[in-house]
Amino acid sequence: MDNNLAFLSDYLSASLRLSIPLAFAALGGLFSERSGVLNIALEGMLLTGAFVSAAVTFATGNVWAGTVAAIAAGSLVGLLHAFLSVTLRVDQLVSGLAINLSAAGLTAFGARLVFNLETTQKLAGIPAIAIPGLSQIPLLGPLLFNQDLLAYSLLLLIPLITYLLFHTSLGLTLRAVGEYPRAADTAGIQVAWVRYVSVALSGILAALGGAYLVLVHVKFFTEGMSAGKGFIALAALIFGRWHPVYTALACLLFGATEALQLRVQAFNLAIPYQLLTMLPYATALLALIGLAGKSTPPAALGIPYVKESTDE
Repeated sequence: MDNNLAFLSDYLSASLRLSIPLAFAALGGLFSERSGVLNIALEGMLLTGAFVSAAVTFATGNVWAGTVAAIAAGSLVGLLHAFLSVTLRVDQLVSGLAINLSAAGLTAFGARLVFNLETTQKLAGIPAIAIPGLSQIPLLGPLLFNQDLLAYSLLLLIPLITYLLFHTSLGLTLRAVGEYPRAADTAGIQVAWVRYVSVALSGILAALGGAYLVLVHVKFFTEGMSAGKGFIALAALIFGRWHPVYTALACLLFGATEALQLRVQAFNLAIPYQLLTMLPYATALLALIGLAGKSTPPAALGIPYVKESTDE
């Protein structure tokens, strides 16, 4: 029984670790898309955060310097996406794809400049902080109360974002801009400003997911290590119907699926590993085709807003 409990505890811990980068990116995407800006650039934002946090941590030996640098880089990528989408009114799908491709190329080039190509550079990691007493609770203690600061921050962010979005005037403003920007503009809301701030927040949160991936989960950087996590986060956002709690639960589902395929591979069952590797992506695909029912996006999602005065 103890072995079963230990296996379950290990599986749940792995599921949580694998879902945290997804949740950071998905919550970032929630801000952007609730404001009406389609954000498939989550993959590039996450990868940028991973590389910058790794490079700065490698150079300074300070994980918090790396984390702050990731936040700054993520905000800049978010502002770039906002500039292209909101100011220049570039097709938001094209803008996101361009950022993803640019991030993949630039981080690969940067990794060759910064890191020793002969060996994997082990990075300093963000340590776990055990909460006295609570961390000793069987099963739930190590899972919830023996985590790092980024994980604790995420657990606090989920209810905070939910409250902000649905119970404050700021949240009402954000949702109004994403649903009916013309009415929001008429009410005196600066639609472009709200979208800029929202997409910048999106970049910050996605970059924190990348920082977690590097500084907590694996403690090294490799080219393309985001491996589609930004797209899975986008699927989780759709699966969660643009709601913070449901989106976080969808990320946990995808994390649990990935943890499951890793453990099934370890048992050396007569199942092709390629089939197991595709499990998280198959789950995301099922989410996108409406496994949990039809998801209705914000009405103005992906539609550039043009003031009436510029139409005349």
